[in-house]
Amino acid sequence: MARNSKWIIDPGHSEVQFKVKHLAVSHVTGRFRIFQGDVLCGNEDFNDAEIHVTLDTGSIDTNNPQRDAHLRSPDFIDAEKYPAITFDGLLQKDGDDYVLAGEMVIREVRSGVRLRAGLTGVGTGRFGDTRAGFEVKGKISRKDFGLTWNVLAEGGGLVIGDEISLLFDIQLIKK
Repeated sequence: MARNSKWIIDPGHSEVQFKVKHLAVSHVTGRFRIFQGDVLCGNEDFNDAEIHVTLDTGSIDTNNPQRDAHLRSPDFIDAEKYPAITFDGLLQKDGDDYVLAGEMVIREVRSGVRLRAGLTGVGTGRFGDTRAGFEVKGKISRKDFGLTWNVLAEGGGLVIGDEISLLFDIQLIKK
């Protein structure tokens, strides 16, 4: 399929968030402040669109500087050695929504990822540009990417859960 339409992520109107269980009682929520990406498609409904996203690992933010420094360390994403997390995938219609399936790379470890996506709207921006919104949700296992650091809590459970929930609110601008 010819993919002659290009859209780019508008980082000023998008969010890339994650959530992970802490002490088996609550969640820690974070986000990546710096990211970029594009969508290449050949039709107006985004079916079979190619998706390319890069997250800046140094921009991880959980609203706790000490925890953020630990997450950037070699115990986790090792931001100095691995400055980016990447995702390349294909968006395909599935009923009224989409499946976004592809490959995520964290610390040079590749793993297949399957997420759900919903088109939240298409419209004209303030300066006449065409925009589209997507909400993307899913879960990944951090162990699939070799992110296994953990410690036992006083009660015997693990401090950090394996499952990471992802929530991306993405606004695209047609180029």
